[in-house]
Amino acid sequence: MGVGVGKAWRFSLLWTNLALLSQPNTKTKHVCWRSNTTPFHTRKPIWRSMLCWFMLFGLALVSLLTGHMASDLEWYSQHRTFYSALDGNYRAPIDIWESQYSKYFYGCSERGRRFAPAVSEQMSNGYLLIATSGGLNQQRTGITDAVVVARILNATLVVPELDHNSYWKDDSDFHNIFDVDWFISSLAKDVTIVKRVPDKFMRSMEKPPYTMRVPRKSEPEYYLDQVLPILLRRQVVQLTKFDYRLSNHLDDELQKLRCRVNYHALRFTKPIQELGQRIVTRMQKMAHRYIAVHLRFEPDMLAFSRCYYGGGEKEKHELGEIRKRWTTLPDLSSDGERKRGKCPLTPHEVGLMLRALGFTNDTYLYVASGEIYGGDETMQPLKDLFPNIYTKEMLADEELKPFLPFSSRLAAIDYIVCDESNVFVTNNNGNMAKIIAGRRRYMGHRRTIRPNTKKLSSLFMARHQMDWDTFAKKVKSCQRGFMGEPDEMRPGRGEFHEYPSSCICERTSVDEFTRDEYRPQVNLTGKA
Repeated sequence: MGVGVGKAWRFSLLWTNLALLSQPNTKTKHVCWRSNTTPFHTRKPIWRSMLCWFMLFGLALVSLLTGHMASDLEWYSQHRTFYSALDGNYRAPIDIWESQYSKYFYGCSERGRRFAPAVSEQMSNGYLLIATSGGLNQQRTGITDAVVVARILNATLVVPELDHNSYWKDDSDFHNIFDVDWFISSLAKDVTIVKRVPDKFMRSMEKPPYTMRVPRKSEPEYYLDQVLPILLRRQVVQLTKFDYRLSNHLDDELQKLRCRVNYHALRFTKPIQELGQRIVTRMQKMAHRYIAVHLRFEPDMLAFSRCYYGGGEKEKHELGEIRKRWTTLPDLSSDGERKRGKCPLTPHEVGLMLRALGFTNDTYLYVASGEIYGGDETMQPLKDLFPNIYTKEMLADEELKPFLPFSSRLAAIDYIVCDESNVFVTNNNGNMAKIIAGRRRYMGHRRTIRPNTKKLSSLFMARHQMDWDTFAKKVKSCQRGFMGEPDEMRPGRGEFHEYPSSCICERTSVDEFTRDEYRPQVNLTGKA
């Protein structure tokens, strides 16, 4: 765009300079128009000058616009493959292992020059206590947003408390999972964070900390209007059930703070990090590249989804008992939920989708999962399609024993192996799927495949009515827009933790590449 404007501007200046040079004596001669009526020329020299300048201005404006348009059209024609692919109109096959357009985008979350430094503990408006909710990745969203809320309130954040009472019954504290010292120091310029409220301050308080729960997706104005006055009055406020309690839509500086927290400040403890990396290394030694599948097919997930998978009265009874935990769950039709794309894919359906996309049966899969509902019987169809399946239990039997009593630490190990995979695949759109998808976008748009469950559900039901080639072609068509390409991420779409658009920048040197570099190189079968 800058090139087009520059060419047009230079062109308009050239015409203006030529016009001026052709007027050595403006008192007797006008080059922009001539008149044989000498008295008019004598009486109206100002009118002629003004008209001349108006015409020159118009010429410059026209040349600016046409030059700009011509330059843009020329540039677009040279790079049409890239942009037509990004806008979804280009139908050429794509590489199933990696996005060829990822090199044009990168994560950027540096604080702006006008982003004021954090207020000191002594000068803050009080202490903010946060009690997170849910499993590891749901709590991760709460921790991330807690830092942003503390910034909004000019409060001192106390290291958040993790949920010990959720379905997973994990009594791990923050320092058991995350490097707490790194968390505090890396965010020191953004928010002041302490490990606890000072004892002398607690002893001087006349009342215990004020506890409240804010509505989901609250705007910053809510915190300023409803929470800040209480914080100023009581000096210590605790926010409970803190997950997704902050709006998706914030100004860019606060969004970038979210990214600094989630992708940089939340670093796992050394024991978790080391074991996770050892498992990654073992997968990489067996295979040049591998797929990580987050197979969220545990009993609690199926119960919450209100879906039915053909297990008869036994399934209905077992999942019905688990469903009693959620007293507010609506009674919805399982068939209706499947048609709306709300049901997780079965392990068999995940395998069919991957084979249809072009992954061969010698591909190595790492399965990140808890207890699979139905056990080996449910998993066998996936193993038949992909025999090279591994789990953390298979790759780190003895080393894993210290972590076994703690579901969140086990989830953290899976998080690392999934994040480091060449391709990440999920069968649902739960918290871990969203968090890892967002991170992989931020870290270079590494291939992330989310099933288009709404379209795939009807396709799976009808798969026996068509041959394999037809089925595979339809799966590929369904999955366009769900393969982790850069154009899938648009500002304001979905959860910010999944689509961190404010933290993704485009390389300005993209126009320096030749057209050949934009040309698709690998088809959907993964073969050159």
